[in-house]
Amino acid sequence: MQEARLQQLVGNDDIGTLADVRLLVDTFYGRARQDELIGPVFNNTIQDRWPEHLEKLYRFWQTILLGERTYQGAPFIPHFPLGIDERHFNRWLMVFQATIDELFAGPKAEEAKQRAGMMAQMFQYKMATHARMGTTPLR
Repeated sequence: MQEARLQQLVGNDDIGTLADVRLLVDTFYGRARQDELIGPVFNNTIQDRWPEHLEKLYRFWQTILLGERTYQGAPFIPHFPLGIDERHFNRWLMVFQATIDELFAGPKAEEAKQRAGMMAQMFQYKMATHARMGTTPLR
């Protein structure tokens, strides 16, 4: 979606509907896929499975932000073998939070940024712990 068209669609309301979640996810991953650091990780991992991956992410953020229990899974496990580090998490968080700031304003938008930050910290902690102990996460 072109940036000018995106600006026409966005009224900077808070995140409150599945359509808002879809806009956030689609816009963020469109940008992330183009990013020089995190883009290759996403594109090499997801390859041609983007439609189903995005559907899973809609359900994940719908569950997290809207309280609608549509996601089931263990989000950390697929990230473990990717060879990502603090730089990747920091970039992911920067792009994610910038996307939220551009599209939305309000308490739910702030919650989304806070939750993303906590997830990034937790994923980094788990990866470091498994690396230090020489273990892999259980499926």
